[in-house]
Amino acid sequence: MQLIYNLVIHTLLPFVLIRLTIRALKSPAYFLRVRERFGYYKSPPGTYKIWIHAVSVGEVNAAGPLARELQRLYPNEKILLTTMTPTGADQARISFGERIDHLYLPYDYPFAVRRFINRIQPKLAIMMETEIWPNFIARCHKKNIPLVIANLRLSDRSFRQYKKFSFISRPVFRKIAHFAVQTNADSKRIRAITKSPNNITVTGNIKFEVNLPASLLEVAQVVRREWGTNRTILVAGSTHEGEEEILLQVFIRLKKHHADLLLVLVPRHPERFDSVYKLIAKYKLLCSRRSTNHIISDAGIDVHLGDTMGELPTFYAASDIAFVGGSLVKIGGHNILEACALGKPVVFGKYMFNFLEISRMTLEQNAGIQVNDITELENELTRLIDDPSYRYSYGEEGIKLIKNNQGSLSNTIKAIQHLLPKTRVNNL
Repeated sequence: MQLIYNLVIHTLLPFVLIRLTIRALKSPAYFLRVRERFGYYKSPPGTYKIWIHAVSVGEVNAAGPLARELQRLYPNEKILLTTMTPTGADQARISFGERIDHLYLPYDYPFAVRRFINRIQPKLAIMMETEIWPNFIARCHKKNIPLVIANLRLSDRSFRQYKKFSFISRPVFRKIAHFAVQTNADSKRIRAITKSPNNITVTGNIKFEVNLPASLLEVAQVVRREWGTNRTILVAGSTHEGEEEILLQVFIRLKKHHADLLLVLVPRHPERFDSVYKLIAKYKLLCSRRSTNHIISDAGIDVHLGDTMGELPTFYAASDIAFVGGSLVKIGGHNILEACALGKPVVFGKYMFNFLEISRMTLEQNAGIQVNDITELENELTRLIDDPSYRYSYGEEGIKLIKNNQGSLSNTIKAIQHLLPKTRVNNL
């Protein structure tokens, strides 16, 4: 099966290169360090005790608490973080600076995998969530490098696919040293595939381990003064194509009755900053850009475009209401827990299939509001704007939701501690 898989991916290599080129034309950052995609490096990156892989921004944020705890436990050891996207690389730099090294993970071609593993020589490999790369898994197994899938969520759809082709998936899954899964349902699904229950631990969702810097609220207060303390602030974060248009249409209607309303739009992908700015102009709204104008001295500013990286948590903290994107269009949603942890009422659309469990828990806790269409969005935002106590209630429930579901980090560490390098410095 491994041979067939490799034949298929080698056949698809031209299409991989075409896709990479198209992405790079849209986002020039994909041109940078392109050799790393195939395991080539300007200089040997050295060896690492622990290697953590997180695809993009969401996974990097989820990996953050785990990486920081491993740094605390092993202050003298090198940790490597890999990502697949430039935005993930940017988030890694923002989150960790020089404390943790970053590389792009090569594509899952045997020659690239061998070169990568031989260069970094990890003692422990951790892949976040549902990253299943057969050649990486096989190489780690061959080199006796224990590989852990952490914070794993296996949807029913994915489970059916893996189960249907279990003659392919089972040999791959059995080479994984440990599964740290979010729920009992995930545990049952993994067990049904592997037929081996001894290397599965239910840890909870590590995304509830929201780590807010001590200075965040102070910075948010400064930002709030820059935006206007007397204005109602709606922050729409991680928005995608198609969502900004919906939000702008709703915003224009809301402004008729709430003249002081300010919309802060933060597109998910940096390459869309300019196109979103043009879209705002198309609606004849007065817009300022965070990259060129922090202080909104003109009370006539309608929309503030958050075209910088790493400031979204600050923007949520400075807001009155948070909308989380990727949910009005079929993207599958983004993490709503950061806004909850900041005590903000969070609104999201109906497409939350990437965060089904989190969105369900948020709704059950009355910590968030899900809307199905543009009319519901307008109605719910109107109520939140008009009723401060309504906003406060949702914000308080959000804080409780986070506190009541923490513990995944310690559970994950305990689950994999027997696989960790023996040169432990601090006590677990």
